Amino acid sequence: MGAFLSGPGSPKGPMSEINVTPLVDVMLVLLIIFMVTAPMMAQGVKVALPDAEAEAMDSPEDKIVLTITAQKKAFIGKTEVPIERLEQVLSRNAKIQKDQEIYLHADHTLPYGFIVQIMAAAQKGGAKNIGMVTDPYQVNEPTP
Repeated sequence: MGAFLSGPGSPKGPMSEINVTPLVDVMLVLLIIFMVTAPMMAQGVKVALPDAEAEAMDSPEDKIVLTITAQKKAFIGKTEVPIERLEQVLSRNAKIQKDQEIYLHADHTLPYGFIVQIMAAAQKGGAKNIGMVTDPYQVNEPTP
């Protein structure tokens, strides 16, 4: 008769409690993996941006970013586009034609006239709204 007893003190029988320790271990490992890999996924083309006091972009993942490097190379996202064909490529982009906006991410060492030419090509390509991406403005403390 004693073989049919079950409960928390019984060595045999159904277990009524869930062991969450393996679940917590797996979740912590996944959290660490995502924390390490997330910054790597957000990297794009490196440029030295000008500093300006402005609000941060809401969600850069769903925005089209036009990057111009110091070597005067243009990238839409991570895809290099020849400067001469920029207007043509933008006019064929369905998202730009729908949203009519683009974000310009240009190196601060580029001449003003060159940036204006890029902005004109973007407008001709269908981007009526051009946002300028900058680094957050840092207030310099006065030196004594």
